Amino acid sequence: MLLAVMSNSVLGQASLPAALDEFLRIQTQGLPGKVSYGVGQLDQHAQNTPCSAFEPFLPPGGRLWGKAMVGVRCLAPKVWTVYVPVQVRITGNYLVTARQLIPGQVVASADLRTQSGDLGALPANVVTDPAQAIGKTVRNGIAVGQPLRSDLLTAPWLVQQGQSVKLLSTGAGFTVTNEGKALNNATEGQIAQVRTASGQVVSGVARSPGVVEVSY
Repeated sequence: MLLAVMSNSVLGQASLPAALDEFLRIQTQGLPGKVSYGVGQLDQHAQNTPCSAFEPFLPPGGRLWGKAMVGVRCLAPKVWTVYVPVQVRITGNYLVTARQLIPGQVVASADLRTQSGDLGALPANVVTDPAQAIGKTVRNGIAVGQPLRSDLLTAPWLVQQGQSVKLLSTGAGFTVTNEGKALNNATEGQIAQVRTASGQVVSGVARSPGVVEVSY
């Protein structure tokens, strides 16, 4: 299924370049940093073929980041489609490692430094906000000076296997607390299994450090 984003202003443009420019302007508004874009050579046959309604769209899995491809579909009087290469440049700040990070290390502010450049030339999951990294755990080793990516980090454990945790059981009109031992690790929102003092194993959701919520 094609991911089409339309508006009356886009469809009402009198030429393919104008429709494409309007689409790119709208779709890049939410990107971080200062955005500029360039459009590759347009198909001359498509430009010269009569069309009264253009529908720009992103192909499945496409994203306006760095080198990309945008489709433009003519809806009338005759249906046809052309694909146009575009280059999206995003000037902004991103994070790089200030020192080598090892697996299992918890990221601190001193481990990071800010660098400015073209985000469009970097992976789309590059980290741009320190809040997205500080307090998280490093999955694999990262060399000094490397752009930090979100897939290299994991959320901190709120509950760790063998830890004594508080069970918070809630239901209609009641809240009961209990103690137990965690049987697995869990980050925020993940399921944690807990063995109570009586030996019963219950499942709940890790909500805060050392707290597992069980709903009835």
